[in-house]
Amino acid sequence: MPIPTIFEIEGEEGFRRREAQTIFEVTEANDIVLATGGGVVINPDNRRRLHETGWVVYLDVPPVLLYERTRHDRNRPLLNVPDPMARLEELYAARDPLYREIAHIVVDGSHLVASGIVQHLLREFTRLCKQ
Repeated sequence: MPIPTIFEIEGEEGFRRREAQTIFEVTEANDIVLATGGGVVINPDNRRRLHETGWVVYLDVPPVLLYERTRHDRNRPLLNVPDPMARLEELYAARDPLYREIAHIVVDGSHLVASGIVQHLLREFTRLCKQ
């Protein structure tokens, strides 16, 4: 079901319930890469589960760049507000400390392209595995 439809029918609370259930189920598997939505860290159980079952990489991107990347995306119900930039700043302020709390690695995603991020992560994982 599309995310905007879930929000329309069940609200954010219903979406977050589904998200938590999915996090629990997916983290039962081994050898996966899981890309989550930004709000996954709101739920303390999600934070604990993600941190304990794998390596959490926080791709830190400032709100102004997030706005540029998402301003034409209509599949983001939390940004369907009169001032999406202000909303992104609010969300970042609330979520950034939560991501930093559980992250094993923090990556500045404001300047790197995807291939640069992958190379950085490979170096970090190698370094951390040698410790």
